[in-house]
Amino acid sequence: MSDSLPALVIEPEQEANAAIIWLHGLGANGHDFESIIPNLALKEGCNPRFIFPHAPSIPISMNMGYVMPAWFDILGLDGDGRSINSPQLLASAMEVHKLIDTEIEKGIDSENIVLVGFSQGGAVNFQAGLTYDKPLAGLLSLSSFFPTAAEIIPHPANQNLPILVCHGTADEVLDITLAKHSLEALKAMGYQPKYLTYPMAHSLCPQQIMDISDWLNAQL
Repeated sequence: MSDSLPALVIEPEQEANAAIIWLHGLGANGHDFESIIPNLALKEGCNPRFIFPHAPSIPISMNMGYVMPAWFDILGLDGDGRSINSPQLLASAMEVHKLIDTEIEKGIDSENIVLVGFSQGGAVNFQAGLTYDKPLAGLLSLSSFFPTAAEIIPHPANQNLPILVCHGTADEVLDITLAKHSLEALKAMGYQPKYLTYPMAHSLCPQQIMDISDWLNAQL
C-alpha cells in the first residue's frame, strides 16, 4: 500500500472539530456512502470532516481472482468469517491508524474521531480502533464481522471505546451470526457494545440511518 490511502475528504462548512473515517465494503469505493452525509442530522456545533478512503484493487480469491477494491483478500466465506488474508487486513488497519494520525496533526482531538466501517471496512476498523494508542470517540460496525478477534491485542487507551454493531436479519452476504460472534468476542474482552438489528439485507435502511445519527450525536 502507498504512503497514505487516497480518500474522498468532505470538509464541514465551519472549521472541523471532529473527524469521521468511514470505510467502504468489498468492490466499492469511498464514494459509496458520500450521499448519506446530509441524512445524518448532526447537532449544531458538531462539524466533522468526513474521510472516505478508497481501498486498493487486489485479486479476490473467493471471486476467482477477479481484481476489485478490497481491504484484504477473502479466501472463502466460512461460518466464522475468518478465511481471509490476515496480513492484508493488518496492513489496512495500519493505514487507518495513519489516517487518524493525520487528523490529530490537523488539530482534531483523538476523542473526537469516530471510525465507521461497512462489511470489510468494519472488519478492518475492529482491528484499527481497538489497537489505536489514543482514545477514540467511537467505533461503528455496519453489516460486518470481526475476523481478528482471536489474535487481537487491544490497547488500554481504548478499553472504554463506545461501540455500536448494526446488522440486517436478512443479510445474505455476512450472516447475522457473524455479528453475534463479534458481540461475544467484544464482551469477552470487556467492551460493552450496543447492538441493533434491522429487517434488511446487506445494506443500510432509513431507520438505521436515524439510529446512526443519534449514536454519532451522542459520541461527538
